[in-house]
Amino acid sequence: MKTFLASITALWMATTAFAEPYLLMAEEDGCYWCERWNQEISAIYPKTPEGHAAPLQRADIHALPESVSFARRVHFTPTFILIDNDKEIARIEGYPGEDFFWGLLGMMLEKAEIPYKNAG
Repeated sequence: MKTFLASITALWMATTAFAEPYLLMAEEDGCYWCERWNQEISAIYPKTPEGHAAPLQRADIHALPESVSFARRVHFTPTFILIDNDKEIARIEGYPGEDFFWGLLGMMLEKAEIPYKNAG
């Protein structure tokens, strides 16, 4: 019985972990705007309320996760896709600069009703 409960608990934890919203960054080698985002945002992103509410996951644009149901094909890098329960909720195509990025990301989180202002 103890082993059964441990298995059920592990399964529940794994399922719960994947159900959390996250921000998928579709990128590719040689992308100027990806590199600019890396220089301006990547180091601070995980420390922000937005980063706590939607942790960053990265994927090459040519090898996106098959488990995700995208609203449409990803054509540009970087593309930032808000994912919840393996489904695309919203996206930012391209990197519009630091100020616009934070504003657009905040609007995406608010529209998806993902609390972030007091996260972290």
